[in-house]
Amino acid sequence: MKRETEIEMGPFVEVSPEAWVGEGCRLGSHCHVQAGAVLGMRVEVEGGVILPECVTIEDEVRIGANVVFVRPGAGEGEIRTIVRRGSEVGGNATLAAGVTIGEGAVVKPGAVVMASVQPHAIVAGNPARVIGFQGAEGERPNEGVTMQSRVGEGVAARVRGVRLFELPFISDPRGNLTVGEFERTIPFRPKRYFMTFDVPDARMRGEHAHRECEQFLMCVRGSCAVVVDDGSRREEFLLDRPTLGIHVPPMIWATEYKHTSDSTLMVFASHYYDPEDYIRDYREFLELATGAGR
Repeated sequence: MKRETEIEMGPFVEVSPEAWVGEGCRLGSHCHVQAGAVLGMRVEVEGGVILPECVTIEDEVRIGANVVFVRPGAGEGEIRTIVRRGSEVGGNATLAAGVTIGEGAVVKPGAVVMASVQPHAIVAGNPARVIGFQGAEGERPNEGVTMQSRVGEGVAARVRGVRLFELPFISDPRGNLTVGEFERTIPFRPKRYFMTFDVPDARMRGEHAHRECEQFLMCVRGSCAVVVDDGSRREEFLLDRPTLGIHVPPMIWATEYKHTSDSTLMVFASHYYDPEDYIRDYREFLELATGAGR
């Protein structure tokens, strides 16, 4: 390991000669960087933070004051806590040993992170849970979906290839009805379906992309949010009625969260199940989707 010279340090900072601190880093007062710790380029660490030997901080990360990095316990082996490029950890947060904070994620001040955080997710609370996604906040396009999508064209999202569909609603005193026709109102003929239900409200489903399979998602009971990501843009949609569906083409990273207690999500898939079709590593997804993986 080595320490670069072009760094800014406040008073009472200690940096082990066996640590790596990249150029352009800023270390606040009373920070300690211990032997084996790795800091990338242009990392900003506010005061009172101890960076132990088991921590890797990638480029352009911001660490708030008094953040706690928990060391592995006896018998846990040599596990590392990794904070990926461009992410932010708010002051007084605590990170359990061995977690990974994904690229561009935000840990809110005071959060206690017990499990790894998906790229671009925003987490808060004790224990920390996902409350949103960077770049997906704001207007929810599903609020403006109209019945024009019955013709099978749908309403285009900002994320490449994703479309929303409002399926027919037929009111009847005997009970309401909705209907879809594959390859007409729903854009492909499925070979498989699956449902998720009884999902705890703090948990997420999905968190992957497909190489070839396309999907059509409908929350037939309750509601849940779907976040889609093409590697350049992210967008969030609330599936809150059984007449609303979202078409997710191949090479789109999708995550479902904010499940209500009665949420039942129906998913039609264009392909049979094939584990080789799944992309579960976000960096691999970026390399394939945009060539921007790091």
